[in-house]
Amino acid sequence: MRKKGFTLVEIMIVVAIIALLAAIAIPNLLTARRTANEAAAKATVRSLSTAAETYATSNSGRYPATVVTFAEFITSAPDYCADVAGTTTAVQGYNYACTMSAAGYTFVASPVTVGTTGNVTYTATTGGVLTPL
Repeated sequence: MRKKGFTLVEIMIVVAIIALLAAIAIPNLLTARRTANEAAAKATVRSLSTAAETYATSNSGRYPATVVTFAEFITSAPDYCADVAGTTTAVQGYNYACTMSAAGYTFVASPVTVGTTGNVTYTATTGGVLTPL
């Protein structure tokens, strides 16, 4: 009578193949996640900048004086801009810092962990200038 099943060697070969595929795939997935975080941060900073410029256009060239005023104008601002000046808010691997005054603004998105969650820091200043650092 012949027993059905896999031998130890066959199982070890399958495990080795799975480990090899995982070793190839995991770094690519991490790179894709970092790239997605960077794209989201860039889009968020650009969106916040556009909102601040739109506010200034409809208010005789004056920008929102505080983040609270800005948050009343754009509903996503509280998600990215903390109410307390000098603090940051972490969203999708990036820390966001917002500085507002009637004369202008600065939005900064910096990676939570450089090299893991992102490599580029994005800054937008008055006038809508987006600068990657």
